[in-house]
Amino acid sequence: MADSESINNNIHRDFYIPTYILAPSASSNSLRLPEVPTCPVLVFINSKSGGQLGGELLRTYRHLLNKYQVFDLGEEAPDSVLRRLYLNIGTLRSNGDQFAAEIEERMRIIVAGGDGTAGWLLGVVSDLKLSQPPPIATVPLGTGNNLPFAFGWGKKNPGTDLNSVISFLKQVMNAKEMKMDSWHILMRMRAPKKGSCDPVAPLELPHSLHAFHRVSPSDELNMEGFHTFRGGFWNYFSMGMDAQVSYAFHSERKMNPDKFKNQLVNQSSYLKLGCTQGWFFAPFVHRSSRNIAQLTKVKIMKKQGEWQDLPIPPSVRSIVCLNLPSFSGGLNPWGTPNSNKRRYRDLTPPFVDDGLLEVVGFRDAWHGLVLLAPKGHGTRLAQANRIRFEFHKGAADHTFMRIDGEPWKQPLPENDDTVVVEISHLGQVKMLATHDCRAKSIHDPSSQFADDVDEVDSDDEVSIDEERRKFGAAATFKFPDEVDVSSLS
Repeated sequence: MADSESINNNIHRDFYIPTYILAPSASSNSLRLPEVPTCPVLVFINSKSGGQLGGELLRTYRHLLNKYQVFDLGEEAPDSVLRRLYLNIGTLRSNGDQFAAEIEERMRIIVAGGDGTAGWLLGVVSDLKLSQPPPIATVPLGTGNNLPFAFGWGKKNPGTDLNSVISFLKQVMNAKEMKMDSWHILMRMRAPKKGSCDPVAPLELPHSLHAFHRVSPSDELNMEGFHTFRGGFWNYFSMGMDAQVSYAFHSERKMNPDKFKNQLVNQSSYLKLGCTQGWFFAPFVHRSSRNIAQLTKVKIMKKQGEWQDLPIPPSVRSIVCLNLPSFSGGLNPWGTPNSNKRRYRDLTPPFVDDGLLEVVGFRDAWHGLVLLAPKGHGTRLAQANRIRFEFHKGAADHTFMRIDGEPWKQPLPENDDTVVVEISHLGQVKMLATHDCRAKSIHDPSSQFADDVDEVDSDDEVSIDEERRKFGAAATFKFPDEVDVSSLS
């Protein structure tokens, strides 16, 4: 009993937020604290993620903390929660409540779910443009878990018992803050005379936050006679065979959800689909018309200036534009360029806050296996803060794309029109990271990489030039009301 009371006292001292700040209408008997907590937290959990783990984690957090500071994303969207909370804090501050003001300054957010769930929360925090946006820690409850892995929170589904949750809370309290780049993506195509060029999600399901949304007629990016879509991402945009395998996996999971209820089964199924889709035998089953160089012209820029062409090796069947050093369950396609590559090709290590995407190509799954070597990497194509893909009429009538794990099938032009995809730097968000995490900041002296003179090289590396073009940033990452959040796990 004494131990339980001591735990509760420590939790209240460090993490608790009083009810009058969270839900003033329910605060008649709320606990008042003598001092401002060291690390007040808001917790958002996708209760449908990780099989049964999401629900179990929700119950444990609500047992430990104030139930009003723990939110089930299946019941209430984060933009609604945060608007209400910050409106109330603003009112309390204007009335001279210094306790509430200090809660706002110290607040941290925990989000538990897959990469899609984490991206949803990150997008909402960015779009609300808070004066003091809280830093965010991510709990790995999905299949890939690239975001939590990059920032040191692991990639395996966590324990949901009391001790595991308390241990995670202490890690959050001791975590360091890092900034992470975010990216805006725009797709535009002329309205076809027949058929559709709209992105097609698996089984025609509504797009999640990371898939494209058609812009409204009043949007500044709208152009008469064209279909325009916009979206955003945090980790990667990819196109080609890797996205095709992902599309097959998501389609299979939607049709048979009962078969995909734990991380190990999901990863095994993904590997099998990689084989059946021909990713391991691409030279034999993958038509050359779907190789990246045949599908699209690619242009890039690094600095202010004109667009310049990016040559793509003819054997590349998958291209990845990567923000974090974690892809496909924790692999690092860019690696760390050695001193020669830095000097002669002007390549840098993959910092998460340098305003640059790393552009990497792969020939097939066997090529991807080089990433398992200690210093392996894919075909380094470029680093850029603007990237433009132009698709013209060709032998292929579609390709596959994905953003942060959310895939879709993209129809391509049937006539002489062009489909254009442009990626640009949007902004930054504050993340929480462990002190030994894989993600590195360009502003942190301890993040500088040692030279890798023995890196495992990849064929067909091509030197790249620079360029830039300006267009509007995403107005919102808001999640459509009709989307089932379980599809984000």
